[in-house]
Amino acid sequence: MDNEIKDELQDDIFTQSEDPAPTTENYNDDSIVHLEDMEHIRRRPGMYIGKLGDGASQDDGIYVLIKEVIDNSIDEFTSGFGKKIEVRVDKAEKKVSIRDYGRGIPLGKLKEAVSQLNTGAKYDSKVFQKSVGLNGVGTKAVNALSSYFRVQSIREGKTRIVEFAQGKLINDSGIIPVEAALRQAQGPQLSTGSGALDTGTLTEFIPDSALFGNYHYVDEYIEKRIWNYAYLNRGLSLIYNDKRYYSKNGLLDLLQNNMEGEGLYPIIHIKDGDFEAAFTHVNGQSSDYFYSFVNGQHTTEGGTHQSAFREGYARVVREFYQKEYEPADIRQGLICALCVRIQEPVFEAQTKTKLGSTHLAPNNPDGTNDSPFLKTYVFDILKRHLDNYLHKNPETVSVLQAKIQANEKERKEIAGIKKAARESAKKVSLNNRKLRDCRIHLNTNHEKRLESTIFITEGDSASGSITKSRDVQTQAVFSLRGKPLNCLGMTKKVCYENEEFNLLQAALNIDEDIENLRYNNIVIATDADVDGMHIRLLMLTFFLQFYPDLVRNGHVYILQTPLFRVRNKKETYYCYSDEERTAAKEKCGKQAEITRFKGLGEISPDEFRGFIGPNMRLEPVLLRYDFGIKELLEYYMGKNTMERQKFIIDNLRIEDNSNIADAV
Repeated sequence: MDNEIKDELQDDIFTQSEDPAPTTENYNDDSIVHLEDMEHIRRRPGMYIGKLGDGASQDDGIYVLIKEVIDNSIDEFTSGFGKKIEVRVDKAEKKVSIRDYGRGIPLGKLKEAVSQLNTGAKYDSKVFQKSVGLNGVGTKAVNALSSYFRVQSIREGKTRIVEFAQGKLINDSGIIPVEAALRQAQGPQLSTGSGALDTGTLTEFIPDSALFGNYHYVDEYIEKRIWNYAYLNRGLSLIYNDKRYYSKNGLLDLLQNNMEGEGLYPIIHIKDGDFEAAFTHVNGQSSDYFYSFVNGQHTTEGGTHQSAFREGYARVVREFYQKEYEPADIRQGLICALCVRIQEPVFEAQTKTKLGSTHLAPNNPDGTNDSPFLKTYVFDILKRHLDNYLHKNPETVSVLQAKIQANEKERKEIAGIKKAARESAKKVSLNNRKLRDCRIHLNTNHEKRLESTIFITEGDSASGSITKSRDVQTQAVFSLRGKPLNCLGMTKKVCYENEEFNLLQAALNIDEDIENLRYNNIVIATDADVDGMHIRLLMLTFFLQFYPDLVRNGHVYILQTPLFRVRNKKETYYCYSDEERTAAKEKCGKQAEITRFKGLGEISPDEFRGFIGPNMRLEPVLLRYDFGIKELLEYYMGKNTMERQKFIIDNLRIEDNSNIADAV
């Protein structure tokens, strides 16, 4: 099997002609095409929202659309207008409604503000001093990528409503009195009574299924975004599907609500002007972890502000203890919520996940910049506040120093093993029989980098089907040899001593940290039986024990494959549950033939291609608490305690497969 897969992969990747055949199409004046703003967004959505997706991933496009609209409402709040934002997601209609109580978009330019690129008020820093949306793109992208888009602005007792379908105007009410709009019932309102007359903006949209496919919303993803807005904007009330989200203590609340237990020392909370940070240390972390934000934008990939904090924190601690501790030893186990606000931030892409600004303000017209360096600004604040805190809190000083020394001891203990393992990984990297790699990776600038996926399969049989049916551009396969080691309670030495774990971390490129992760989606693909479930748990234990950031950042998924195939001579249905099987059996009638898939290897490559293609079903691995991992793993993967035995007995299910056998 391995040789067949290897030969096929070589044919797939290495037999391309060095001199591609010239195209037969004519290149002339007719080849030059001008796309209008909305059409360009629809043709190249990745340039504006990162990727499309079906909602299974937290960075899928449908959540970016929600974010783009809420960002505008947040900008109103930070400018001093409107203390409430209402968000509603109707899962049946797939419609999103967002209402703020800010100043409202100027009525005369409402249509242009939501349909013409490079049109908006945020080019004027005097109007929006520290806004997130600076490119005049966000709402236009929402408009273009929605099958239905409606925006209503209310100002000074007057209103205007414009409606679009796939970016094309279908209705414009013109400027009319608010009371007239209510009498004419020109669309539903989020607020009833007097609230419907209040100044502000109401935006409604339905993402276009022609682009996003059969998408769905995951409440946890939306709720997480709503909470982040609350933490970053103290005093703002957000109402999501009738539930209120509010934070009194900002980033301090964020850290406390994402920790199941206590930190090693009380959370240090610093707020100084446009800088805010809350941080502490925890055990069980192989590196540091950040919730970082710029002007309210969650910068999941970090950037210059996060680098400035990491460097400045290590420098202040070294100077305080007057010891040359390694920065990595100082930061290991650090968890930090960080936010800075700067004028006209520069991000590396429209999705705004990584900050690139080096100063607190943009360049002058002549190209010079006399505003402070971001790195200097952050260090000066840390020097004043953190140094002062450490001098006043000797207990924290002792705990922090003990943690640093423990990190140093652990690093030195595994240094030799780590070096040998790296050398071993390098030797097999060119001929890693467990890895069938793809061409496009996350740690590149390729436009499809967010689609990069690695499937972790059990055995050669399952990996064979996936390898033959995958997209070699974006999908890689890593094959396990049976059940991996249960690494609960072990030190990180096992990542280097265990050959399988060592090869896997080398394939993912996560030895030091996850900043250079090679695949955006890590998909555990195991059989839907007891052994498959056990392997799934063992792999989750490995990731949560040593690389929890992969789970926190939404990179880890479970592949859902069909349990049954129901068919007759005319139709074939693939069913993922008993309910789907029953419905399919009724459609196929008495001639229905039912097949129960016991393992992935039983599914032919031709069939598998449909299960890992555009309609692939992925179940995200989510954590209720970001830092309650130790207790979670000990309960499910530790010693067989009485509590776990009772849980198993109370939740035991007996499957009745007699009806399947009868049908077959």
